[in-house]
Amino acid sequence: MSEKRARISYILFWVAAIVYLAPLVVTLSNSFMSSREVEKNYSTASEQYIDMNIIPEKVTLSQYSKLLIDSPVYLNMFWNSVKLVAPIVLGQLIVSVLAAYAFMVMRFRGKEVVFLLYIIVMLLPLQVTLMPNYIVADWLNIKESYLAIILPAVFNPFGVFLLRQYMKSMPFSYIEAAQVDGAGHGRILWSIILPMLKPGLAALAMLTLLDYWNLVDQAVIFIQEADKQPLSTFLAQINSGELGLAFAGSTFYAIPVLLILFYGQEFLKKGIAITGMK
Repeated sequence: MSEKRARISYILFWVAAIVYLAPLVVTLSNSFMSSREVEKNYSTASEQYIDMNIIPEKVTLSQYSKLLIDSPVYLNMFWNSVKLVAPIVLGQLIVSVLAAYAFMVMRFRGKEVVFLLYIIVMLLPLQVTLMPNYIVADWLNIKESYLAIILPAVFNPFGVFLLRQYMKSMPFSYIEAAQVDGAGHGRILWSIILPMLKPGLAALAMLTLLDYWNLVDQAVIFIQEADKQPLSTFLAQINSGELGLAFAGSTFYAIPVLLILFYGQEFLKKGIAITGMK
């Protein structure tokens, strides 16, 4: 009976994997088709089902050539996304480490109450916090700059929660021994906490990258100039134009994130498993 259940679970696993991977495979294969073949596959003139082919009749890089060479707008938007996401990831790592260390090691009045406020803010949906962020950005006179997006993201409480949960799994005896030897907070953080925190930092970096690489709402609200928009908002414009370019653009857009996930998937799994998140 158990063997039969194992086979069923195995089959269901592969079915789920195929369902989840199908859009990625279709997007990748269509990006290597010519514009004529893509238009033919997805033509609805006959009002029948589309004649979608996964394997290209002739592999070509013409879509990528149009996207990356003939149209510099796409690469400009790509670098806009990098300019936004890179400081967000780096800043959130720094702030989250320092705040999580304070909540875990340091003793001060009202620590648990403050951490509870962190949890409450973390549970609020993005749409609730956008208006306060807009008011603060207007007060700071940065509402039409990248800082209006970067600053709230850097101080996102999710990173503090994740790293604090990770630190709770560390042996506190190391910290107590260092304190007995006269080590200060800076020394403890640099020599003891950070070496053991690497999987948690890697998990936080990848989760932050995934979250803000695909941001749309913040960019629409805070960035008015079209040439400063990130690639996540520009993809919608590509989809409304030539269909072949949409496949190539989507593929190129996903490559950086997929490469980082493939490289750091073990860190991500270990970091999330230790923190108890699902």
